[in-house]
Amino acid sequence: MYIPASFRESRIEILHEFICAHPFGLLISAGDGGLQATPLPFQLEADGGNGTLRAHMARANPHGQALAGAAECLVVFQGEQGYVTPSWYASKQATGKAVPTWNYAAVQARGRPRVVEDAAWLRPHLERLTQAQEGRRAQPWAVDDAPEDYLAAQMKAIVGIEIPIARIEGKWKMSQNRDTADRRGVIAGLRDAGDPHRDPALADLVEIRMKDGP
Repeated sequence: MYIPASFRESRIEILHEFICAHPFGLLISAGDGGLQATPLPFQLEADGGNGTLRAHMARANPHGQALAGAAECLVVFQGEQGYVTPSWYASKQATGKAVPTWNYAAVQARGRPRVVEDAAWLRPHLERLTQAQEGRRAQPWAVDDAPEDYLAAQMKAIVGIEIPIARIEGKWKMSQNRDTADRRGVIAGLRDAGDPHRDPALADLVEIRMKDGP
């Protein structure tokens, strides 16, 4: 991923928080059959280093077989993103020298995947993955709520994927390449209730990055 210095995010705690907040990633690998990509919900385990990603996919998915022999795979996580019109820039009003762009946040993680077929690995993985989402509900569903024979049959139809992260990088493109007046214009535009490109969540990220510095 091309990352100009002003857009780079290297703090591991921020990258991990991002993955936990946006756990639906795109798993990509290349092999004899060419490129393959599978969107999956991931669980991140922070281990004091770059962390480990865990997921599962259908046993019938040929991507799992390809991963078994892959030396490396890529997982892409995407967050807030949106169009930025030059009409929001103060500099556009002054000089006309402005073009549209797109603001976004993304994290990419790479590592060697391992395909896991052990039920003793799959069960706690499914429990943690479920708890991460159901824990926010007033009456959360738990894996144990389903009959054991049904769960056993379901787990036979999936395989686990474990990826110790060898390399991780983040890109927060939040108008850092614009001056303060232009960035304030972007924030105001994204918060304008009457603007067709209104996106308050994206505006918040632009503002946070502006407070962090250039």
